[in-house]
Amino acid sequence: METKYGFTKFSLEEFKKWIAEKRIARTITKIQHHHTYSPSYIHFKSNNHFDLQNAMKNHHINSNGWGNIGQHFTIFPDGSIVTGRNIETTPACIYGQNAGSVCIESLGNFDKGKDSMTAKQVASIVECTALLCSKFNLPATTDFVIYHHWYNLASGERNNGTKNNKSCPGTAFFGGNKVSDCNNNFIPLIKAAIKEKSNLNSSLTIGYASVTASALNVRTEPNAQSTIDKQVPKVMKGSILRVYERNSGWIKISGSREAWVAERYTVAVQKAIVTGSILNIRSGPGTQYMITGKLHQNEIIFTDEKDGDWLKLAMEQKWVHTQYLNCEPIDK
Repeated sequence: METKYGFTKFSLEEFKKWIAEKRIARTITKIQHHHTYSPSYIHFKSNNHFDLQNAMKNHHINSNGWGNIGQHFTIFPDGSIVTGRNIETTPACIYGQNAGSVCIESLGNFDKGKDSMTAKQVASIVECTALLCSKFNLPATTDFVIYHHWYNLASGERNNGTKNNKSCPGTAFFGGNKVSDCNNNFIPLIKAAIKEKSNLNSSLTIGYASVTASALNVRTEPNAQSTIDKQVPKVMKGSILRVYERNSGWIKISGSREAWVAERYTVAVQKAIVTGSILNIRSGPGTQYMITGKLHQNEIIFTDEKDGDWLKLAMEQKWVHTQYLNCEPIDK
């Protein structure tokens, strides 16, 4: 393990230990896959991981206008995994689909006829995805493991690569970038790599909350005088937290340790799963409002307001009808 420019480089074995011990407050619902395209294999010199990662960060800040590097992790041809953006922060990787996501960039150009992925990189991509699925209790399916290619660049709508899409993560990424390619070639490898799926004490949760403060400290006891948990970075605005317990204006956000945040800086939200094949997102609570996007079957959303038969997406002015949603109660 090595650190430079604020990034940490892990071998696959080091990453396994790190992610198992990592305390993460944000609720994760999707794992995104991308390729860097450029830099590609020709730029990798076996010892320049940090320089390439730092160059991507500078490009994302100076050219794209983002606040930091877009991805949480970059996986290199030698199998090394390098951290990027703070995992408690929403990535900047797929327009309209970043909330609740972890973003993985695989260094290389994996369009057909370009870079041929090394066996070490294959192993790290598969294992990293399997570890994240296990940690966040996500099924290894194409509803939760997603490719950039499946989303319209302008609207963020999932169209499975039919219009206005990047080729990312590459037309030869694990046999192709289509949903069928992922199901046939990538998903089986992930499932095989998942040895023991963690339930994350999901049965003990009593609800969910969205952070309304710009940044929120996690404390070791339910009071403002207790120690700030240095192992958990501040939780950022809009992050969805699992709620395990309430105590005098504080909410416990872990089922395995003492981790508390002030409830006054959060709002209760409701988890829902899309049951219809397509669900329209509208700009207001009614069919008279314009359609601004679409959700697909099995997508997970969180809502924070109800108006009749309409629910508002948490921290956004976007509304969906309850007819095609399976909603959990706010408190179990």
